[in-house]
Amino acid sequence: MKGGETKSQGKSTDDRLKTRGKKAGKKVKDPNKPKRPPSAFFVFLEGFRKEFNLANPDNKSVGAVGKAAGAKWKSMTDEDKAPYVAKAETKKTEYTKTMQKYNMKLANGTSTAGDDDSDKSKSEVNDEAEGASEEEEDDD
Repeated sequence: MKGGETKSQGKSTDDRLKTRGKKAGKKVKDPNKPKRPPSAFFVFLEGFRKEFNLANPDNKSVGAVGKAAGAKWKSMTDEDKAPYVAKAETKKTEYTKTMQKYNMKLANGTSTAGDDDSDKSKSEVNDEAEGASEEEEDDD
């Protein structure tokens, strides 16, 4: 210890354990934020993984699949990669649209925790009330 401090004068072990692993400026991730789109290689990897597992059913190594996929991807020509690049581009444009909507919701100050698009946010009480009013109209 510097400055003539002894261990007993420093932070106690309990205090160090309480703050261990916690960072002061750590951000909390928003669960409603759209996920980033996959690259062309990952679009290719989705289909390759299925083919590889069918061809090698006894292989349990994730690394072997990755190495084989990487080797095949490198050996492919640009024409062979074109459909995967096109799919990745469409997913990227969809992502940019959803991110714009997400950012607009944040800018407007609306809470993203109770997303209006999800079915979970609809309460059963409101659904029952709507169903009752429709039944009354049908009785007329």
